[in-house]
Amino acid sequence: MNLQGIRVTIWNEFRHEKQNEAVREIYPDGMHTVLKEMLAAQGATVSTATLDEPEHGLTQKVLDNTDVLTWWGHLAHDEVSDEIVTRVQNRVWQGMGLVVLHSGHFSKLFKRMMGTSGELKWRDIGEKERIWVADPGHPIASGLDDYFEIPMAEMYGEPFEIAQPDSVIFISWFAGGEVFRSGCTFTRGRGKIFYFRPGHETFPIFYQPEVQLVIQNGVKWVAPVEGARIPVEMNRPEPLEKLP
Repeated sequence: MNLQGIRVTIWNEFRHEKQNEAVREIYPDGMHTVLKEMLAAQGATVSTATLDEPEHGLTQKVLDNTDVLTWWGHLAHDEVSDEIVTRVQNRVWQGMGLVVLHSGHFSKLFKRMMGTSGELKWRDIGEKERIWVADPGHPIASGLDDYFEIPMAEMYGEPFEIAQPDSVIFISWFAGGEVFRSGCTFTRGRGKIFYFRPGHETFPIFYQPEVQLVIQNGVKWVAPVEGARIPVEMNRPEPLEKLP
């Protein structure tokens, strides 16, 4: 995987790791640190931002120098500033890629981008998840077999209240019987969005090689093409051609 030249900002709520000993044992330095090390090892230029930093770590300068933003939140969706959500939304419209992970489905940002509630069925008893590759030709599925399994996961089940995806790359089946659209892509303005379901905080899912590969592929796919990094002047008061 070559992520050279892609500037990634990893946003993590970073509350569970401070408040829950079981989570802290799995991610002692935060989930964002695991993701940062994984993406940096593939050549990406990676920085992190967390909820309790000024402006949640997402100043306009940070976002202007970000090609791809990843988002994980759970406990404190309501504490995210509406002003910051609007700031991120504008950057996605301008071409910044967005990767939303696991419980980020219920974040203000993802619901704003979807125009829907983000609601779903869920159950947290630690059951097996089998993730089927529904679109093996999609670049985000590159390097995977027909399916892979997560030994213990939180269940997410349909119906999943999201906008109609551009593509459904992964479909999960859980040992309890439910299924879920666990890997979906969307386009908003010039920006591409990838939602990926795995990543519950009490299981070491972000260490699993297949999960890491999907996130790497997702970052590469949502990264803007060169033209989308260039600001576009939307007003044109003078005509291009000479008018009578």
